[in-house]
Amino acid sequence: IHRMHGERFEYLHPLLEPVLAPTYGIMVYQEQVMQAAQVCGGYSLGGADLLRRAMGKKKVEEMVAQRAMFVKGAAEKNIDEAKANEIFDYMEKFAGYGFNKSHAAAYALVAYHTAWLKAHHCSSYMAATMSTELNDTDQLKVFYDDCIDNNGLTILPPDVNASFYRFVPVSRKEIRYALGAIKGVGESAVEMIVAQREKDGPFKDLYDFCRRTDKKEVNRRVIEALIRGGAFDSIDDHRARLLANVEQAMSLAETEAANANQFSLFDESEERR
Repeated sequence: IHRMHGERFEYLHPLLEPVLAPTYGIMVYQEQVMQAAQVCGGYSLGGADLLRRAMGKKKVEEMVAQRAMFVKGAAEKNIDEAKANEIFDYMEKFAGYGFNKSHAAAYALVAYHTAWLKAHHCSSYMAATMSTELNDTDQLKVFYDDCIDNNGLTILPPDVNASFYRFVPVSRKEIRYALGAIKGVGESAVEMIVAQREKDGPFKDLYDFCRRTDKKEVNRRVIEALIRGGAFDSIDDHRARLLANVEQAMSLAETEAANANQFSLFDESEERR
């Protein structure tokens, strides 16, 4: 960028000027590696492509042979051995991570878009980014730390009365933690929880939660995972007590559901009479 705005620089060799002029003396594209091999090492276009592949794969024996070939070709263009090795080292260093021009340009555009989104809509961008890695705890930790340490965001805890399956931006500075990021909690279970919450309002307690959710989707393992993950803390932050009462709450809910079914069965019988 400094060079683009006028900072002076020199090419490793005058022959590289037409190759590197568009990028201010710096190799950016794989095509430039191939062109440098042609103009400085006397390679054919096919041979230059083979050199590029060898550099990318970092095969030691092949690279030794390619270096000797490059130095020999450079000597025929009046480039001394030291300068030829310097150019080869520069090409090799770049070729280990460079892309072809069309690929690099596309990635650059995506990088620009995402950088703009992160700068101007950080909570939305980071919520979406973390939602793509729900099952990768290590990667989530990286994004979580980036939110807190580098972007001034607040991550609100998971909550059965507020969270969704994915991370959700609550404001420009707050993100609600995803229930789907709690190990052992599946998407179908969260969809049921959210549907019940939106239908009949917030869950009042553990029993109310068990009563209003289907045990086929929200089973004991899911409930215990939600408790351990802190998703019930807004209702009751005594997690040990909640864990101790899961079985009883589920049993009471099942008993109530069974009794309700019995009453409805007798009601239908009376109506038929």
